[in-house]
Order: sequence, then structure tokens, then C-alpha cells
Amino acid sequence: MYICAAHAEADLRSLRRIIHKNPLGILTTGIRSSLYPFLQSSHIPFILDVQDRSSETELGCLRGHLARANPQSKAIIDTLTANPQLNNILEDEVLVIFSVAAHHYVTPKFYTETKPTSGKVVPTWNYAAVQAYVKARVYFDSKSEHTSAFLQQQISDLSHHNETTTMGYTEVDRPTEWKVSDAQERYIKTMKKNVIGIEIDIKRLEGKFKMSQKLSQGDREGVVRGFESLNNETSREVSRLVELRGDLKYQK
Repeated sequence: MYICAAHAEADLRSLRRIIHKNPLGILTTGIRSSLYPFLQSSHIPFILDVQDRSSETELGCLRGHLARANPQSKAIIDTLTANPQLNNILEDEVLVIFSVAAHHYVTPKFYTETKPTSGKVVPTWNYAAVQAYVKARVYFDSKSEHTSAFLQQQISDLSHHNETTTMGYTEVDRPTEWKVSDAQERYIKTMKKNVIGIEIDIKRLEGKFKMSQKLSQGDREGVVRGFESLNNETSREVSRLVELRGDLKYQK
């Protein structure tokens, strides 16, 4: 990821919060195979495990699962089966990308300071993203109790996270969450045989907030007002982030 100093986010707590609030990641692998493409990507919801959420140094661990029928899964299984010495750990790093849901095109019309004076303005796109570089352990033996236990825990934890955090289903003023135990046990057993588990120890975590920090204060205020005027949920959130990241810039 290209990260200029103005957009860099070095606080791991902030990067972990992005993953926690936006758990749908893009898993990309590079695996040499005569049957499947070298580069493959899949959108996968992850659960992020951390021992201490206040830690400024902990990277954490990601857990997810892929459909066994996915060609990316087949390439993973083939390479691990052919190389038992790897102990079900992919030899090369894999990449997982997370993005903040609120992102938006920025029109130069918002730049109320620079556009009228010099006209030296161009469009851009505001967004925030995190990239995790990881080593991945894969659970693909459908007959293994260890694999079954991993998948059961991962699916239960992921469902709980999204039912409570994403959906807001709690026992306080909202319906109670859906739980894996609400489904038929036989059905869950069948579903687990159709997926493979992936456990990822994060080795490097980097991210950026590209939210108009490089602009002058006048142009940035124009962007804030411009997005507010669009009056939709996404633009309001982008406006809030532009204002927040600008405040942080001046606090430094």
C-alpha cells in the first residue's frame, strides 16, 4: 500500500477498530498451480482476536472460512497436501485488505479556497483502508475433530460479533441475536464439511485515512460542507471523517 505521511495511520488501536467495524476482508493469495490462477482473491468476513484492546503493540489474529468449492480453497488444499512438511501453514505471506464502508468521490467544486484563486485542482477519492500481511494456517481435513472444533468456534464467534456489533441485536431494546445453536445440528455439521478454516497470525499491519488531510484548511472546510450538502448517510460519514482527521492533523 502506498502511504504518504499525511495519510498514514500508525496507531494499531485505530487500525484494529477498522477491522472490528468492517470485518469483510479481501483475502489474496499467490500460489503456483497448473490448475488455478496464481493470484486469487475472496471476500471473507473475519473475526479479529486480540488479548488487550488497549494495547499499542498487539497485532492480533484473524479467523475466517472459505467455501471448499472455491478455486482459491482448492489451490490452497493442493499445495498443502503436496507439501506435508508445511504443517498446513502456507509458505508465503497472504494479504488481507479491509476498507471503511464510507468512501466517496471528491469533486474539485468543493475546494472553495484553491479553485477560485488558482484553478489548480483535480478530483480524488476519499477512503480509509487497512492491509494485513500474514502467515496463514489452514484447517481443511473434514474428518479431523480439530478442524471441526476450529470451525465451530470460528463460526460461532463470527456470528456473535456480527449479530451484536453489526446488527445491534442485544437483549437491551433490540431483538436477541441469532446463534449457531438455533440451527439444526445436523445441518451445521454438513455446512462445516463444505468449508475450510483459516487462522491468520498478523505479521504486519498498515493503514491510511485519505480524508483530505493534505488540503488547506479552507479547502478542507469546503469538502466538509460539500459532503454535508449531499445529505445521505455515506456523505455525512465521510464529512465527519474529513473533519476528524483534519482536527487530528492540527493537534499534531
